[in-house]
Amino acid sequence: MAKYLAQIIVMGVQVVGRAFARALRQEFAASQAAADARGRAGHQSAAASNLSGLSLQEAQQILNVSKLNPEQVQKNYEHLFKVNDKSVGGSFYLQSKVVRAKERLDEELRIQDQEDREKGQMPKT
Repeated sequence: MAKYLAQIIVMGVQVVGRAFARALRQEFAASQAAADARGRAGHQSAAASNLSGLSLQEAQQILNVSKLNPEQVQKNYEHLFKVNDKSVGGSFYLQSKVVRAKERLDEELRIQDQEDREKGQMPKT
C-alpha cells in the first residue's frame, strides 16, 4: 500500500513539475516578446517618460484620453487647465500635472509622427 502511495506522489510531482516548467518557458517567451516590442518602439518613448516624469499611460489618464488624438488631447487639456486655475479655486499642483501630461503626450505624438515619416521613406522591396 505504501509503495502505491509513493508512486502516486512521485507521478503527481512529475506532472506538476512538467506543467510548471512549461508555464515558466511560456512566460519567459512572452516576456522576451514584450521586451523586444518595447525595445523596437520604446527607446524614444522611454526617454520622453524620463524627461517628463510621467509615463504615457499616466499622462493619458490625467488628460482622460484613450487614443492619441491631438484634437482630443488639446480639448481635454484646455478644459482641465481652466478648471484647475488658481483664480477659480483650483489647484496649482493639479494644473501642473495637466501641463506635464500635455507635454508628455505632445512628445509621444511627435515621436509617432517621426516614426511614420521614417516608415514612409523606407524603400519597399
